[in-house]
Amino acid sequence: MDDIYQLSLKENLFLAKKVLAQTIYDSSILEGIPVTFPQTETLVHGYSVAGVSTENTQKILNMKHAWEYLFEHISEPLNLSFMNKINSFVSYNESLDWGVLRYGEVSISGTEYIPPIPTPEKIESDITDIFQSNLSDTEKGIELFLYGCKTQMYWDGNKRTSNIIANKYLIEKGRGVLSIPTTRLETFGALLSHFYSTGEKQDLKQFIHEYAIQGITFIKKPERGQNTDLPKMPHTTKNKGVSIK
Repeated sequence: MDDIYQLSLKENLFLAKKVLAQTIYDSSILEGIPVTFPQTETLVHGYSVAGVSTENTQKILNMKHAWEYLFEHISEPLNLSFMNKINSFVSYNESLDWGVLRYGEVSISGTEYIPPIPTPEKIESDITDIFQSNLSDTEKGIELFLYGCKTQMYWDGNKRTSNIIANKYLIEKGRGVLSIPTTRLETFGALLSHFYSTGEKQDLKQFIHEYAIQGITFIKKPERGQNTDLPKMPHTTKNKGVSIK
């Protein structure tokens, strides 16, 4: 599973910030939060929105604050402490407890899979194994996302937390941004449920690699001082990069 994009840290941060509202919207719909993209974008830009409950507004802003923390601390090591910090933002005032590993049993809707209660030693060992594997950077990022989803490390917000964690890794490596497009949630949900039940994830990984990684494709770098209009960064339903001429 090859890397799709080769960006600098500056370029990848630019991309992530440009598509932030879309990424948060995608995560919201994935978690069943009833919000529209214009509402999400307005909240991300710091304005209040009529028609969105206080609870759902909190969830959107929690994700925004988690992403802001990522941007400000992108150079910090991606370890359990960092993951806990991301969850402390994502699940703030929403979860039974936030920013700490789950210390009780939970179930996952739609599957009989019961994730074991996580321990710091097990999480750190598994994450290290992913980092030290021979996989491409992009595939490592996908593995991090799926590991967090299935492990259910936290009481709540696991998919949102795992998405941000995976994106920290991808951004550092210049491999784009991972976001599950809302137009393909049904397929993603079926593949994810199959992964939970059987542990088989190759089709799911291929799906994410093909449809959920977006980046920038540079066609030609303009001469300094040349007036060049840069196109907007649209959300992609397939990993078509944004072309900058």
